[in-house]
Amino acid sequence: MAEPVGPPDNRGPDQIWSFRGYRLAPGEFNNAMIHFYRGEMTRSNVWRSRLDATTNWAVVATGAALSFAFSEASHSHFMIPINTLLITLFLYIEARRYRYYELWAYRVRLMETDFFAAMLAPPFSPSDTWATRLVDNLLHPTYTISYWEAFGRRFRRNYQFIFALLAIAWFTKIMIHPTPAMSVQQFIDHAAVGAIPGRVIIAMGMVFNTAIFVVGWLTTGLRQSQGEILPSSALGASLFQTASDMITGHSFSWSRHEQLAYIITTSKAKAEVISERILTTMSRGVTAVNGVGMYSKEERVILLVAIHPEQVVPLKKLVRDLDPKAFIIIHGTEEVIGHGFRKVPN
Repeated sequence: MAEPVGPPDNRGPDQIWSFRGYRLAPGEFNNAMIHFYRGEMTRSNVWRSRLDATTNWAVVATGAALSFAFSEASHSHFMIPINTLLITLFLYIEARRYRYYELWAYRVRLMETDFFAAMLAPPFSPSDTWATRLVDNLLHPTYTISYWEAFGRRFRRNYQFIFALLAIAWFTKIMIHPTPAMSVQQFIDHAAVGAIPGRVIIAMGMVFNTAIFVVGWLTTGLRQSQGEILPSSALGASLFQTASDMITGHSFSWSRHEQLAYIITTSKAKAEVISERILTTMSRGVTAVNGVGMYSKEERVILLVAIHPEQVVPLKKLVRDLDPKAFIIIHGTEEVIGHGFRKVPN
């Protein structure tokens, strides 16, 4: 428990925090952080379970709709398109819940990577910016990912299979009801709903399914998510890399590697400001390389900085605020050896 303030030398160098006459020792600080971590982990788990609940609703609704559509009492295929719209609503709700889940997962990841992990690996000190980022998120909580990233991620993980199943079921229902379609024209006629021609219904179905699959997969490159073990896009890339490695005989790794960022600034002055901010707020070393823009023929300063995956988003925001016209190129690396990353092998 925090103790009242005593003489200046009562606690010595162990005093790290004081408030209204009380001081908090390092052990008390660690205990508070542990309870804070448990609380944020509970929040994250609660919202993760809410994601599972929405997916269960979609699965149950789809099973019920298909059972009714293919039952003997059913004489219409329109139940399947209605259920498709209902599943789309569930996807919208789940994407919104996923953004809340990512908010708590972001805090949990900050404590795991920069507090607990820092206790286990040299130099046994967290990043200078992790507490600042955590405090900023606590004082000004905002979504850590966009709605489109959440929508695409949940679609690729679960809902694309449900939509595909509904599309196949709808096609099969039209083919066999009320009698098996023996020609393309009969298939189109079966798709009609009341006064709406079959061509219109088929066109609407194709446009809807194409649009939702395109949106779901165009968001593959968005990687601001912190709560997932391995992003879907990284998984796909890893599968292709794995096949190549198996052919060439090279080993492969499923881990999330460090990132290397190239920042092409618009002036030397802005390069100095950006590098100074990276050094002071992100505790990352920066290397400057002189270059020339071949289109404008103007001199440019290129900054090279190796960062951890969780520092990608803060780096983008930092550069955007200081030099909005700068180019940022970020790609994964196989390994970064040196201070703050991996030790130099013996």
